Amino acid sequence: MKKNDSALFFLCSLIEFIGRRQKRRRGEVVDALGDETLRRIYTYADTLHCEPMEQVADCFISLCDIHEGEYDNVLACRYEVPDYWTIGEVYERLIEDVSGEDVVRTLKDVYGSWIDEKISDYNTDFYYQSREYLRECYLAGEIL
Repeated sequence: MKKNDSALFFLCSLIEFIGRRQKRRRGEVVDALGDETLRRIYTYADTLHCEPMEQVADCFISLCDIHEGEYDNVLACRYEVPDYWTIGEVYERLIEDVSGEDVVRTLKDVYGSWIDEKISDYNTDFYYQSREYLRECYLAGEIL
Protein backbone atom coordinates (compact mmCIF):
# COMPACT_ATOMS: atom_id res chain seq x y z
CA MET A 1 0.00 0.00 0.00
CA LYS A 2 1.45 3.31 -1.03
CA LYS A 3 1.18 6.37 1.18
CA ASN A 4 -0.65 9.46 -0.02
CA ASP A 5 -2.79 7.40 -2.36
CA SER A 6 -4.67 10.05 -4.33
CA ALA A 7 -7.18 7.53 -5.68
CA LEU A 8 -8.02 6.41 -2.14
CA PHE A 9 -8.23 10.05 -1.02
CA PHE A 10 -10.71 10.79 -3.79
CA LEU A 11 -12.79 7.69 -3.02
CA CYS A 12 -12.97 8.49 0.70
CA SER A 13 -13.85 12.12 -0.01
CA LEU A 14 -16.59 11.01 -2.40
CA ILE A 15 -18.01 8.66 0.26
CA GLU A 16 -18.05 11.58 2.70
CA PHE A 17 -19.71 13.86 0.13
CA ILE A 18 -22.41 11.30 -0.69
CA GLY A 19 -22.98 10.61 3.01
CA ARG A 20 -23.58 14.28 3.68
CA ARG A 21 -25.75 14.81 0.63
CA GLN A 22 -27.90 11.73 1.25
CA LYS A 23 -27.81 11.97 5.06
CA ARG A 24 -26.45 8.45 5.40
CA ARG A 25 -23.82 6.98 7.68
CA ARG A 26 -20.61 6.55 5.75
CA GLY A 27 -20.61 2.80 6.26
CA GLU A 28 -24.08 2.70 4.69
CA VAL A 29 -22.74 4.56 1.66
CA VAL A 30 -19.91 2.05 1.32
CA ASP A 31 -22.39 -0.84 1.52
CA ALA A 32 -24.69 0.80 -1.04
CA LEU A 33 -21.83 1.38 -3.47
CA GLY A 34 -20.70 -2.24 -3.20
CA ASP A 35 -17.39 -3.87 -4.09
CA GLU A 36 -17.59 -3.50 -7.86
CA THR A 37 -18.44 0.22 -7.78
CA LEU A 38 -15.88 0.96 -5.06
CA ARG A 39 -13.19 -0.74 -7.16
CA ARG A 40 -14.30 1.13 -10.27
CA ILE A 41 -14.16 4.50 -8.51
CA TYR A 42 -10.75 3.63 -7.05
CA THR A 43 -9.42 2.52 -10.43
CA TYR A 44 -10.71 5.54 -12.34
CA ALA A 45 -10.29 8.19 -9.65
CA ASP A 46 -7.66 10.00 -11.71
CA THR A 47 -10.32 10.63 -14.38
CA LEU A 48 -13.32 11.10 -12.07
CA HIS A 49 -11.59 13.79 -10.02
CA CYS A 50 -11.58 16.01 -13.11
CA GLU A 51 -15.37 16.34 -12.88
CA PRO A 52 -17.17 18.39 -10.21
CA MET A 53 -17.68 16.33 -7.06
CA GLU A 54 -21.42 17.08 -7.17
CA GLN A 55 -21.69 15.54 -10.63
CA VAL A 56 -19.69 12.44 -9.73
CA ALA A 57 -21.71 11.99 -6.53
CA ASP A 58 -25.01 12.38 -8.36
CA CYS A 59 -23.95 9.74 -10.87
CA PHE A 60 -23.17 7.15 -8.19
CA ILE A 61 -26.16 8.11 -6.02
CA SER A 62 -28.37 7.39 -9.01
CA LEU A 63 -26.47 4.32 -10.22
CA CYS A 64 -26.52 2.68 -6.79
CA ASP A 65 -29.96 3.98 -5.80
CA ILE A 66 -28.76 5.61 -2.57
CA HIS A 67 -31.88 7.08 -0.98
CA GLU A 68 -31.86 9.94 1.48
CA GLY A 69 -31.75 8.92 5.12
CA GLU A 70 -32.05 10.81 8.38
CA TYR A 71 -28.45 10.84 9.59
CA ASP A 72 -27.25 14.45 9.52
CA ASN A 73 -24.00 14.82 11.41
CA VAL A 74 -23.37 18.16 9.69
CA LEU A 75 -26.56 19.70 11.11
CA ALA A 76 -25.78 18.17 14.51
CA CYS A 77 -22.35 19.81 14.59
CA ARG A 78 -22.13 22.69 17.05
CA TYR A 79 -18.76 23.84 15.74
CA GLU A 80 -17.09 24.47 12.41
CA VAL A 81 -17.82 21.53 10.14
CA PRO A 82 -14.73 20.01 8.54
CA ASP A 83 -15.03 19.85 4.76
CA TYR A 84 -15.46 16.54 2.98
CA TRP A 85 -11.86 16.64 1.70
CA THR A 86 -10.57 16.88 5.28
CA ILE A 87 -12.60 13.87 6.41
CA GLY A 88 -11.67 12.01 3.23
CA GLU A 89 -8.03 12.49 4.17
CA VAL A 90 -8.63 11.17 7.69
CA TYR A 91 -10.09 7.95 6.28
CA GLU A 92 -7.44 7.71 3.55
CA ARG A 93 -4.61 7.85 6.09
CA LEU A 94 -6.25 5.38 8.44
CA ILE A 95 -6.90 2.92 5.61
CA GLU A 96 -3.32 3.31 4.39
CA ASP A 97 -2.01 2.72 7.89
CA VAL A 98 -3.96 -0.51 8.47
CA SER A 99 -4.21 -1.81 4.92
CA GLY A 100 -3.17 -5.20 3.72
CA GLU A 101 -3.04 -6.21 0.09
CA ASP A 102 -6.62 -5.26 -0.80
CA VAL A 103 -7.31 -1.57 -0.25
CA VAL A 104 -11.05 -1.86 -0.98
CA ARG A 105 -11.41 -4.71 1.52
CA THR A 106 -9.65 -2.58 4.14
CA LEU A 107 -11.82 0.40 3.26
CA LYS A 108 -14.94 -1.70 3.82
CA ASP A 109 -13.55 -2.98 7.13
CA VAL A 110 -12.75 0.53 8.39
CA TYR A 111 -16.08 2.07 7.35
CA GLY A 112 -17.91 -0.96 8.74
CA SER A 113 -16.26 -0.66 12.14
CA TRP A 114 -16.93 1.30 15.31
CA ILE A 115 -14.51 4.04 14.26
CA ASP A 116 -16.82 5.33 11.53
CA GLU A 117 -19.24 6.72 14.13
CA LYS A 118 -16.41 8.32 16.11
CA ILE A 119 -14.82 10.03 13.09
CA SER A 120 -18.24 11.28 11.98
CA ASP A 121 -18.89 13.00 15.32
CA TYR A 122 -17.69 16.50 14.53
CA ASN A 123 -18.55 17.66 18.05
CA THR A 124 -15.40 15.92 19.27
CA ASP A 125 -11.81 16.35 18.20
CA PHE A 126 -11.34 12.64 17.47
CA TYR A 127 -11.19 13.06 13.69
CA TYR A 128 -8.51 15.71 14.23
CA GLN A 129 -6.10 13.43 16.10
CA SER A 130 -2.82 12.21 14.65
CA ARG A 131 -2.88 9.39 12.17
CA GLU A 132 -0.76 7.27 14.52
CA TYR A 133 -3.29 7.71 17.34
CA LEU A 134 -6.23 6.88 15.07
CA ARG A 135 -4.42 3.76 13.85
CA GLU A 136 -3.74 2.57 17.39
CA CYS A 137 -7.34 3.21 18.44
CA TYR A 138 -8.64 1.33 15.42
CA LEU A 139 -6.35 -1.63 16.07
CA ALA A 140 -7.28 -1.66 19.77
CA GLY A 141 -10.98 -1.48 18.93
CA GLU A 142 -11.57 1.49 21.21
CA ILE A 143 -10.56 5.06 21.95
CA LEU A 144 -7.36 4.90 23.96
